[in-house]
Amino acid sequence: MLKAMMKTSQARLTTKHQSFDGWLLLATLSLMLIGWVMVTSASTEIAASLTGNPYYFSIRHGIFVLAAIGVGLVAVRLPLDWWRQKGPMMLIVALLLLFVVLIVGREINGSRRWIPLGIINIQASEVAKLCLIVYIAGYLERYLPDVRRTWGAFMRPLAVMALIGFLLILEPDYGAVVVLTGCVMGMLLLSGAPLWRFLLILAVVGSGAVMLAVAEPYRLQRITSFANPWADQYNTGYQLTQALIAFGRGHWFGLGLGNSVQKLFYLPEAHTDFVFAVLAEELGLFGAMAVILLFALLVFRAFRIGRKAELIGIPFAAYLCYGIALVIGAQAFINISVSSGMLPTKGLTLPLLSYGGSSLIISGVMMAILFRVDAEVRRLQRRAEPKAGPAAQPGPQAEESTP
Repeated sequence: MLKAMMKTSQARLTTKHQSFDGWLLLATLSLMLIGWVMVTSASTEIAASLTGNPYYFSIRHGIFVLAAIGVGLVAVRLPLDWWRQKGPMMLIVALLLLFVVLIVGREINGSRRWIPLGIINIQASEVAKLCLIVYIAGYLERYLPDVRRTWGAFMRPLAVMALIGFLLILEPDYGAVVVLTGCVMGMLLLSGAPLWRFLLILAVVGSGAVMLAVAEPYRLQRITSFANPWADQYNTGYQLTQALIAFGRGHWFGLGLGNSVQKLFYLPEAHTDFVFAVLAEELGLFGAMAVILLFALLVFRAFRIGRKAELIGIPFAAYLCYGIALVIGAQAFINISVSSGMLPTKGLTLPLLSYGGSSLIISGVMMAILFRVDAEVRRLQRRAEPKAGPAAQPGPQAEESTP
């Protein structure tokens, strides 16, 4: 009985016979809609103070959401061969943008991360994420046997990442360095490279990081200040303590949409990096958990699409999906962990939720690529399925002949 119920539920929840992945679409649109609502709620006071229009950031974010959907609809029509061919060129574009931002970039809060283009600003690191994923996916498809066997082929993607990481550190944008490094390492691991190589690299890099942190007391203090932000709550721990207060006010069901107290000039960057804290205050634990589950669903479906592509023989599409899943998952994990005090403060947006045009549009393109891969996989699977012919009809029984 239980087994029959489970089979019935699985048949209802599956998207195998649909033309697209409905669960991925549900997670993507839900996160974008929740993000628009929460940005509106978190930004009204600061928008009214800065511009006189309480819905200034809400209107801009709505335009970004529509732009992300529009760009995504264009990107989903691009064949996978187009992305494969443009991979090396996209890497060059990423390097140029990261170099240009150091020269003409607009400095905000001590970092040069945005290239001003009149009415909009381009965040170079967001574009670099997509470009690097496409390039590494193409590289792994071309040199997969060598990556698994030789150190040279294994280290070349890491050398590219080191160059990009160096340019990001000059901005500085340490959060993007962590996300992209984790993404490249994860793609190499999923390609079948030996695990002991990663353990060796992590041991060397980890030892160097510890030595650099211990060498200067202020570095160690900055790294460990998140463990006890209340020790200096009006200086280094101010942003985190305000976020933790927001979490505490939220309780189980929250204060109600629009009723956040911390967004009233207490919590800095309430509509950008710390929008999840406002969400937890207004929607409570259940609302926060619902958003986390939506991110988990999105990442799970991305990995699932990638695995199907790998099994059907499209390695480029598979590694493309793996890279997107790793970037979205890592960035969401770090942002939520920073907001809740589990990691040191980093300037990372929450994908599909936080205010920011570059992040939203690049995330929209990434989702479009996932839908394109899913469509390609479903098309190939339908071709591979044996076509069932008409059921053989039993013919008339021949009369037995008598001798």
